[in-house]
Amino acid sequence: MKNIKKIQLGQNGPFVSKLGLGCMRMSSVWGGPTPDETESIATIHEALDSGINFLNTGDFYGAGHNEMLIGKAVKGRRDDAFISVKFGAIFHNGQWLGMDLRPIAIKNFINYSLTRLGIETIDLYQPSRMDDSVPVEDIIGTVADLVKEGKVRHIGVSEISADQLRKANNTHPISALEIGYSLAERQIETELLPTAKELGIGVVAFASTAEGLLTGDLKAPLAADDYRNHFSRFQGENLVHNLQKVEVLKQLASDKGCTPTQLAIAWVNGQGDHMMPLVSMSRRSRLPENMAAMDIVFSSEEMNTLNTTFAIGAILGGTYLQR
Repeated sequence: MKNIKKIQLGQNGPFVSKLGLGCMRMSSVWGGPTPDETESIATIHEALDSGINFLNTGDFYGAGHNEMLIGKAVKGRRDDAFISVKFGAIFHNGQWLGMDLRPIAIKNFINYSLTRLGIETIDLYQPSRMDDSVPVEDIIGTVADLVKEGKVRHIGVSEISADQLRKANNTHPISALEIGYSLAERQIETELLPTAKELGIGVVAFASTAEGLLTGDLKAPLAADDYRNHFSRFQGENLVHNLQKVEVLKQLASDKGCTPTQLAIAWVNGQGDHMMPLVSMSRRSRLPENMAAMDIVFSSEEMNTLNTTFAIGAILGGTYLQR
């Protein structure tokens, strides 16, 4: 097993791998075909063998398919895996309908998740975002009751404001904040990230390549059937402008002998010991490249170049990741 670096989630929370495996792409979330299940399970096994123990899912990924898949993968290896589950999002026929974070609903969701996963306790349980119709204290308080019942070990939050994060942490210690964060998505640096750091909360950062913008593979315009055409970041002059910024990343990657994707992951990793890049994969072939990104270090000059090129507001337009 590779000696991968660890991160502590929360002031008194668990130690987990500093690179997390996002499992969403192993299921059909937006109506596309379901990836090969045998390869997905093999990817989880190889990740566990490599020391990546943080597995991230949502009970709404593939209408429960993702949890059942992970359940198969961790059968007989439960102690090797740290399972993080988001809940509360309501879908129908692949369409998002809203949130349901009523206490009665949370108590229902947890039991379905435990059954699909085939486990007795979820390591990290978190609302996928907040529902303004239910007080934060009631949502987190309900999950805290599940901790007392032994169905949950640690509580996390996702897609949350700094004020909501404080309210949540005042209700029960929060171990992790899951949030979209990348060179192209830095608005949370002004208030949310400082609050998480002040409270000692670990950050699980997804979308490190900003929907593929930072991979260096995109060209303008996108194909007509590309789902990203719905987001202003990938439209018209915005995309042309944004890809010019990505040229800087591509050049630096070339100079360092790595890929732009690896640099994007490495930049997130370099933002602190409390920061975990969460990288979605469904194929074993992606593991070596993503793991190697965790060993990349930047000189102060290189970090300054990236931070200046991709300053807040430098990337035009938004995506659904922005609330």
